[in-house]
Amino acid sequence: MTLPLHNRRVVVTGGAGFIGSHLCKRLLERGDEVLCIDNFYTGSREFIAPLLDDRRFELMRHDVTFPLYIECDAIYNLACPASPIHYQHDPVQTTKTSVHGAINLLGLAKRLHAPILQASTSEVYGDPDCHPQVEGYWGHVNPIGPRACYDEGKRCAETLFMDYHRQHKVAVKIARIFNTYGPHMHPGDGRVVSNFIVQALTGQPITIYGDGRQTRSLCYVSDTVEGLMRLMDSPAATTGPLNIGNPCELSMLEIADTILELTGSRSRIVHAPLPADDPRQRCPDITRAREELGWSPSVELRDGLMRTIAWFDETLRRRGATAARRALPERVDLADVPPRGQPANGSAGLATA
Repeated sequence: MTLPLHNRRVVVTGGAGFIGSHLCKRLLERGDEVLCIDNFYTGSREFIAPLLDDRRFELMRHDVTFPLYIECDAIYNLACPASPIHYQHDPVQTTKTSVHGAINLLGLAKRLHAPILQASTSEVYGDPDCHPQVEGYWGHVNPIGPRACYDEGKRCAETLFMDYHRQHKVAVKIARIFNTYGPHMHPGDGRVVSNFIVQALTGQPITIYGDGRQTRSLCYVSDTVEGLMRLMDSPAATTGPLNIGNPCELSMLEIADTILELTGSRSRIVHAPLPADDPRQRCPDITRAREELGWSPSVELRDGLMRTIAWFDETLRRRGATAARRALPERVDLADVPPRGQPANGSAGLATA
């Protein structure tokens, strides 16, 4: 579906992060004005550098745990680190970002009568005993574990969104994003795709936690962004939550084998203990997204991985971190990869699980 040009002023919190930077680019391409808001905790200026010359793009450094006094027509809230390494570094701030951030942005949406979309996560399902995960499933989450700052923070944000909708008639949208991958991932975020690709390209052992039979469903970032935009532009009655993810389920071993093949790496696979509360299965039921948004993923896994590998390869080359790497297959074409950046340790913009 081709989305219409809206010419709206759209706010994207966490807009310098992984998904946020791709969303900002797409919104500009269809004619919107974009105000990117980020505190650069995990995001990078490099990701949005190609957008800075566009007169319709504006960047504001701001932490969403503090109120915002701006004018806009729509709000995408992607503010919160999503990698366990990043969100567990300061768990209190992670919870504040989800909860205080939601309160501040919902208050803004209420004042402006603007629709607001919450980038929630499949982590609200915890370690599920329902498979595949449907939106009506209430989850199996440890509220006091090391991942709770993120999981329960996102669950509380969903509560706030629905209460503001019922009590104050705020037009809300809730997207539960499943594992997303692609260019602009942080090389050190500790998640499966970035871990495996970096290890393969640098000749390190591929680290699989547990026996490798736990599963994930990987959705390429352009598909995730398309799902978010369609949800935002859907009728007011479509509040969600809606699962946004790829129902193609793969084991960790299958993902590792595919990346080893595509990179041509000779890295060996090693096993490490499974982290606490790590989900055994992740697979979205996207029936509602298909029916209500006309959306489903279109990028094949191998194609998406090739683009992601090419971006990581170039990023690591620039950082001088490709010792022991082997040449990539010739069909990787860097010209087909979105503008790249060198991630910095520093957003509020990662919203994937």
